[in-house]
Amino acid sequence: MNERLDASFPRPTGFDPAVPVWCVTPDSPRTIHRFFDTSPISPSGRYVGLTRLPAEDRLPAPGDVAEVIVVDLDTGKQRVVAETRGADTQLGAQVQWGAGDRELLYNDVDPADWRPYGVRLDPATGERARLGGTVYMASPDGRRTVSSCLRRIRRVQAGYGVLVPPGHVPANEGAPEDDGVYVTDTRTGRGRMIASVRAIVEAALAPADRADGDFYCFHTKFSPTGGRILLVLRRFPPGGGPARSQLLTMTAGGEDIRLAVPASQWADKGGHHPNWCPDGEHVMMNLRLAGPGTEMRLVRARYDGSGLEAMTDAVPGSGHPSLHAGGRFVVTDCYQGEPMAFGDGTTPLRWIDLAARTETTLARIPTRPDWAGPDHELRIDPHPAWDRTGHYVAFNAFRPDARTRGVFVADVSGLLRP
Repeated sequence: MNERLDASFPRPTGFDPAVPVWCVTPDSPRTIHRFFDTSPISPSGRYVGLTRLPAEDRLPAPGDVAEVIVVDLDTGKQRVVAETRGADTQLGAQVQWGAGDRELLYNDVDPADWRPYGVRLDPATGERARLGGTVYMASPDGRRTVSSCLRRIRRVQAGYGVLVPPGHVPANEGAPEDDGVYVTDTRTGRGRMIASVRAIVEAALAPADRADGDFYCFHTKFSPTGGRILLVLRRFPPGGGPARSQLLTMTAGGEDIRLAVPASQWADKGGHHPNWCPDGEHVMMNLRLAGPGTEMRLVRARYDGSGLEAMTDAVPGSGHPSLHAGGRFVVTDCYQGEPMAFGDGTTPLRWIDLAARTETTLARIPTRPDWAGPDHELRIDPHPAWDRTGHYVAFNAFRPDARTRGVFVADVSGLLRP
């Protein structure tokens, strides 16, 4: 693939990357890929599906139109395949691939009632189907999507849901029965709630942890095997104050709800960004195992919370970590305020070898935009994500040459050899 990438896309040369890197959006400003748990690269490896934001010098408003674009890695050409009102600043319109290159999934919003809905699009023909539910993450086979309420996410954290007028953002009181985790069949379009917030709280939380406060569902992720769903649940205490996050899992049908990382570990000690491990049995995240003020570690635990342990004590955790399918390598990034940032607006794309207990900087990348917004809603998170072969990593970065954000692809295959 490297030869065809070289033929169509420029290689950034700043800071001498340790692996080949290409900018795959040289002619597309304001463009991002989704998150660190799904690759924007299509199943065949030929296309990249992305969101082009409506602006990056102001915050978006309800009704603003973003674009869904597809980049052909063989020819270098890009096409706008759809317009959408269902994008926000961090994850765009949740653009991701379904079962194959002829199936692209994303969200839109109907301004008549400001309700979001998912779309299944064939980018080759333009044929599209409106889904009865929304898209946060697709199952590995593309047959289902899982999502929390994309309107309510606005009350949890800006940038990850859809933008609608404030009067159309529902508010939860306590642990309601009319909000929860939703799964949608991408073939029939039918969506349903598989577990309400009340059922989740009553099944998995101790009485002291569900006594008061308002609960909201946030991140939802299918396991790599498709059998379980990961959920970040946040409780907002009465009277205000920081939200208390905890990590739960359940079957893809909403049963066997388990507490994987309780608030006493996550919220009280400090941590962020959970993800599935490739085996579909374990979850991983950044966590301060020893308590507040100590160094962040990469940790893993079984989906039911058993066996919580550090994955390595050789290097600290940071950013958005994910584990290679082989189980040996972790790729992650870091925030501007984390210790490994360089302090000049650049941050490392980190490659951690768990077996060798070493770390390599794959690339030193600019991640400070010209304007990040009043609450950093328009910050640039790289969100490094493996492609399906495990040989390439896609990530977001700032493009100093064009003063805009773009998407890059790194070839890490040379580091996978023993």
